[in-house]
Amino acid sequence: MPAGDIEVYHQNGRWHLKVESEGTALAGFDTREEAVAAGRVEARQRKVELVVHRLDGTVGERDSEGHDPRDVPG
Repeated sequence: MPAGDIEVYHQNGRWHLKVESEGTALAGFDTREEAVAAGRVEARQRKVELVVHRLDGTVGERDSEGHDPRDVPG
């Protein structure tokens, strides 16, 4: 994962956002949905990838925000 990507992860009963290269949480949320929505906004602003982890810590989904080539279908 490139430095600067936004990660959504679960820890201590809450969902958090962090910048991959910084390590400290940007914000905490009660629900996964709130954290993912805020993560999408942050990733779009920074033009980086959003990486959403499952409860077990594995990567559940990735969403590229701003670096997709226009000539690639999908």
